[in-house]
Amino acid sequence: MDYQAIIVEKIGRIAVITFNRPEAMNAVNSRLWLETGTALKEFNEDPDLWVAILTGAGDRAFSAGADLKEIGAGGFSTTDEMKEWGFAGIVRHHISKPVIAAVNGFALGGGTEIALACDLIVASEKASFGLPEVKRGLIAGGGGLLRLPRQIPLKVAMRVILTGNPISAEEAKQWGLVNEVVPHDQVLNAAIQLAEEIICNAPLAVKASKEIVYRGLDTSMTFPPEGWSINNEYTSQVFASNDAKEGPRAFAEKRKPNWSGQ
Repeated sequence: MDYQAIIVEKIGRIAVITFNRPEAMNAVNSRLWLETGTALKEFNEDPDLWVAILTGAGDRAFSAGADLKEIGAGGFSTTDEMKEWGFAGIVRHHISKPVIAAVNGFALGGGTEIALACDLIVASEKASFGLPEVKRGLIAGGGGLLRLPRQIPLKVAMRVILTGNPISAEEAKQWGLVNEVVPHDQVLNAAIQLAEEIICNAPLAVKASKEIVYRGLDTSMTFPPEGWSINNEYTSQVFASNDAKEGPRAFAEKRKPNWSGQ
């Protein structure tokens, strides 16, 4: 695809996807939605890429959420695949590999929903998060109302949701929503460093771990033991892999493992 609303850069095994509409505070229009979903699909299918980073162009915004000008002019133009991916090409898009949000400014409404859909969040000290939809007679329909109460304490989430008021990056970190808060000019580098820590590990094991966590979150571990069935399914696959043999062998030989992803 000839990307126009995003920039895709490959740094070793890392895919950096940048929302490239700084003049619109990286608001999500139909083009950005399609391109982001496509880029994430290509990332997910590329065996040479192991971690993705989402960030925004410019110095102010990660994403201001939905492009209200496009909505006012008639709404989004979406394909069936875009609808399956959900808002911004990510909120309902099943991605089996780790995705990091490098939040380089305010992330409001749909911007917060994009960050919530990522596995890890590195935030600029200037970043803020919020779901202000209720202030406009709307609701956060892109997963914000589902994910936020699962990622921070319920009462804290309800304050954010019902008041529509934003919280700072430091407060978001306090409640466990953000992994790291870094100086503004270091947010992307910090996200890349975190990605590099992940890609030191076996890709099959990382993918399987992610699947077990998310598939197991809403399942029982006792009776019926649904969570254990999921755990055992992926554990057997990983332990039968070549990487599972390479890891102990490299440890015994006192060298770095050479992961094949198989």
